[in-house]
Amino acid sequence: MSVEKIKIDVPEEILDDLKERLKRTRWSDIDPDGWTRGTNQTYMKELVNHWMNEYDWREHEAALNRLDHYRATVDGVDIHFVHQRSGRPGAVPLLLIHGWPDSFYRYHKVIPLLTEPTPTEGGAELSFDVVVPSIPGFGFSERRAITSNAVADLFAKLMADELGYRKFVCAGGDLGFIITKAIAARHPELLSAMHLTEVGYPDYATDRSTLSEAEQKFAAFIQEWWFKDGTYNMIQATKPDSLGVGLNDSPAGWAAWFMNFASIGMTGEDVEKRIPRDELLTNIMIYWVTGTITTSLRMYYEDAHAAPPSGAGTRLEVPAAVAHMPMDAPLPREWAERNVNLRHFTEMPKGGHFGAWEIPELFVQDLRASVAEMLGMKATPISAVNR
Repeated sequence: MSVEKIKIDVPEEILDDLKERLKRTRWSDIDPDGWTRGTNQTYMKELVNHWMNEYDWREHEAALNRLDHYRATVDGVDIHFVHQRSGRPGAVPLLLIHGWPDSFYRYHKVIPLLTEPTPTEGGAELSFDVVVPSIPGFGFSERRAITSNAVADLFAKLMADELGYRKFVCAGGDLGFIITKAIAARHPELLSAMHLTEVGYPDYATDRSTLSEAEQKFAAFIQEWWFKDGTYNMIQATKPDSLGVGLNDSPAGWAAWFMNFASIGMTGEDVEKRIPRDELLTNIMIYWVTGTITTSLRMYYEDAHAAPPSGAGTRLEVPAAVAHMPMDAPLPREWAERNVNLRHFTEMPKGGHFGAWEIPELFVQDLRASVAEMLGMKATPISAVNR
């Protein structure tokens, strides 16, 4: 394995090509119909105009480069990751794993908060050495789609063998929770604790007769969501290359596909109240400038045509904390207890699917409190909602 420190430096010709493609966007002549049929075209025209005329990639690229970026080759796969060290003795190693259609950028606001030490009630300071990799096939990692289990193995090797963390905490949402659970199932000796915003969902194999009333409602919600909003999963798990040709060719098309999932259950204007427009575009840009749109879609195909990710459908014994975001699916505590060794459960006061991105201070407060509890320290919880 080899590691090198890198800087993000997108060639100017990629940015010039992007601007030309945005200028040539061929809009449909269909009258806008709100957001009921997908991403609203009026909103997209405003977003593309802002992208072309006001958004400055170089400004955001410079901000990204204030973090410490590295590239490692693990089992022949090139992995990009941020490695931000606390510099404090006894800092807790923390692996943060993103999902789709976000990226390592999901965590850009929490990284500096987590590396700063905070006193606990017992007087000890708690800070983290933070590692945030890009999943292979995403962002600045190699353009190679692999299964969640394979990602779990690579990230475990990155942490233990390359960075020397023989014990660490892992946290994730979306695909990140699946990979985190796979690490817990496949490499439990490496994890001291995990922090999740999801734990898995009831499916066709779930015995509904064993579920509580709250779990029954959760299952019904998931079933309805799957047929109403989750069909993208079926497309990406069966025909990612067909979709990829269009999205990889049209930046406006890719942005519309991204906004469709960033805005599930709301409008793009609502999303921008939680995540600023320029930050949405920076995440979109990370996929565009790296050419990883198609390979990110292909990961769904790889998982769908392999054995289920390790840890799915079984209760894991690694100590776990769960932070439920109110704008996400209505996850009940008892469902979390079925799936993980639950030590800490928080009903967050606000936030959605991208909690670390949307509410970074609250996310960090809950992660600190739960990790301190699981590691035998004391920290101030989100007292109004922690239970």
